[in-house]
Amino acid sequence: MKTIKLTNIQKDVLREIGNIGAGNATTSMSKLINKQVMMEIPSVEVMTINEMMEVIGGPEKLIVAILFRIRGEITGTVYFVLTIEEAEDLIRQMTMDTSIKLMLNEEIDEIALSTLQEIANILTGSYLSALADMTNLNMTTTVPYLSIDMAAATLVTGLVELSEVTDYAIIIDTKITGNKVEESAKGHFLLIPDPTSIPKLFASLGTEYES
Repeated sequence: MKTIKLTNIQKDVLREIGNIGAGNATTSMSKLINKQVMMEIPSVEVMTINEMMEVIGGPEKLIVAILFRIRGEITGTVYFVLTIEEAEDLIRQMTMDTSIKLMLNEEIDEIALSTLQEIANILTGSYLSALADMTNLNMTTTVPYLSIDMAAATLVTGLVELSEVTDYAIIIDTKITGNKVEESAKGHFLLIPDPTSIPKLFASLGTEYES
């Protein structure tokens, strides 16, 4: 099984792309809700799936995950992962409705679902657009798929085919804040390039990758 190994320079490059993407995403979201939004990319790390689950809160932690597949010259998987509380905080910021809940009568609230998908579309699109601009590689995403389940079920089931060749992902932490200190939501943006795409990705960024 192959392990993703990144040098400090490669992490810095990915963090810079994350910051550019975050800047684009905050502009788009601010325009969408007519309210200032800020986003930070405090860290970029490489973790195993098991380590990811511990960071999120453990395999039995109920999480909200929005999944995209990357298509084109680079292929892979993207997850935007939030706890239920983080998801609701983010939805309330975006809708400016403090009473809205993710679940209503054991069903996902349609407004909450639409808001989360739009946020994930903006965030993923902004990051991949920045990545495409810096690599000159073509890449697109599939329609988002949203899952609310325990971390183990969501991540391991979603990555079962990929886990046959790698069990590592690049974790780009995100922090989204509003005008007020209490208006903040953290999330985990998981970039999981298919193993065959990793050397191509870093060669396009001007840094050699050694597996």
